[in-house]
Amino acid sequence: MSDARIEGYARALFEIARAEGTLDEVEDELFRFARSFESSDALRNAITDETVPADRRQGIVESLLGDRATATTMQLVSMVIGSGRGRDLPEIIDSLVARASRSKDLEVAEVRCAVALSDDQKTRLAAALANATGQPVNLKVVVDPSVIGGVVATVGDTVIDGTVRTRLDQLKSRL
Repeated sequence: MSDARIEGYARALFEIARAEGTLDEVEDELFRFARSFESSDALRNAITDETVPADRRQGIVESLLGDRATATTMQLVSMVIGSGRGRDLPEIIDSLVARASRSKDLEVAEVRCAVALSDDQKTRLAAALANATGQPVNLKVVVDPSVIGGVVATVGDTVIDGTVRTRLDQLKSRL
């Protein structure tokens, strides 16, 4: 899909969530949904299969999100899927997250780690990333077991890799 269409959908989702007064919550829920969508072939295939009627694909999303998301989030995802743009959902959501962050003068910081972080760890990590980049950040944590240990943080074009795998590779190259 063209960038203009993706931006158009992102702008519409942003305005709806902001008007509902649930922008922060919806943004977080949509971000987590987009990462699940990207990491699950079965989910991606079920939602993007054009041979499956749109109402059935929307039902899949509603049953998946269930009590884990606000009604606004479910309706927004359902709207995108119903309009036949399911394949573009991660790009639309990433654009929405960037738009929401800009509206708060924050930079998006996507952090991948092997385990979920506590609130205290998130606060300290956000402060450390803000210090390292010179920008306050909107921290988005993705639990990714392939990381094994440590974290990989992406803030704009900057990647900070503090994973065990990278450290072992560095040690290996030194030896």
